[in-house]
Amino acid sequence: MKFLVMIYNDDTLLNALPAGQYDTMMHGCFKHADELRAEGHLLHSMQLQPPAETKTIRVRNNRTTIIDGPFAETREYLGGFNLIEAADIDEAVRIAQSFPWAATGCIEVRPVHDIEAERLRVGA
Repeated sequence: MKFLVMIYNDDTLLNALPAGQYDTMMHGCFKHADELRAEGHLLHSMQLQPPAETKTIRVRNNRTTIIDGPFAETREYLGGFNLIEAADIDEAVRIAQSFPWAATGCIEVRPVHDIEAERLRVGA
C-alpha cells in the first residue's frame, strides 16, 4: 500500500537550529532515504521551494484567479514529500517517525487512493 508522507516546516524552528545542524539533518535524511529505498519502502522523494515561490489558482463561476503565495497563511508549510510503500498505516507511521523533521514542523502520513481503481470505477 502506498502512503504520502508530507513534511511541513516551521521557519521559526528551522532558523533556531544551531549553525550547521540543518545540513547535518539533511545529510542524515539522504542517508536514511537511501536505506529506505534499498528496503523497497521509498518510492519517490521531493523537496519543495519556499512558499514565496508559490502561485495559487482558483476557478469560481468560470473566472480564474491567480495569486502569489500559498492558499493560507500558516506558520507551517509543505516543504517536501515522500511516496512510500508500507504494509499498513502503522508501518507508514513508523517509517515517518524516523525522519527528523517532526522536530522542526510536523509530518503527515496519508494513504494514497488507487487512481487506477477509480479510473475503472468511473469507466474512464
